[in-house]
Amino acid sequence: MTKVKVYTGEGKEAGKTALATSLFDVEINMDCIREALNLYRATQRMGTASTKTRSLVRGGGAKPWRQKGTGRARAGSNRSPIWRGGGVTFGPRPRSYDFKVNKKKRRIALKSALTGFSRENRVYILQDVEFSEPKTKAIVSLLDTLEIEGSSLIMLGKPDFNFILSCRNLPYVTAIRAENLNIYDLLNHDNLILTQSALKKLEEMIG
Repeated sequence: MTKVKVYTGEGKEAGKTALATSLFDVEINMDCIREALNLYRATQRMGTASTKTRSLVRGGGAKPWRQKGTGRARAGSNRSPIWRGGGVTFGPRPRSYDFKVNKKKRRIALKSALTGFSRENRVYILQDVEFSEPKTKAIVSLLDTLEIEGSSLIMLGKPDFNFILSCRNLPYVTAIRAENLNIYDLLNHDNLILTQSALKKLEEMIG
């Protein structure tokens, strides 16, 4: 069982806590990570691209010219795909890009990503803090005190709108609630910062 330091909101050490082996010390499964990531990215697609086929384009009811005798190719509609202003052949239609990945695989993917943070010593635990107002300087000061380099994902166990607002102006920091944990955010950041309540909630959710 890995033990990591616990820090206060000012970045001072306040003891140690153990990371659950069921979350932070599992066999990393790259296949599950890939499937979960592809699923997340697919669900972010709107699927609203749309074109009109020849049956949907307005007009084209009259035959442009008679069938024979003009010397031109026969044509039955001026809304054919080969005409300007005509329909589109095999164009995109509204659709859903979702596909199914079972819950067990999604959990394995999250645990694998969390294990990666743990093995590289990029997991930081914070005592629960509450901001009375947005304070971006407090977040910057905390990261500087902890000497954290690169981007950081901060996970909260309790709703704290002011804390989330404090992180919003920092392009290298993302703050989310534990319930909104997803594989994309985990893979898209260099460091993982958890509040104690978030750590407990993770153990309840996927531990």
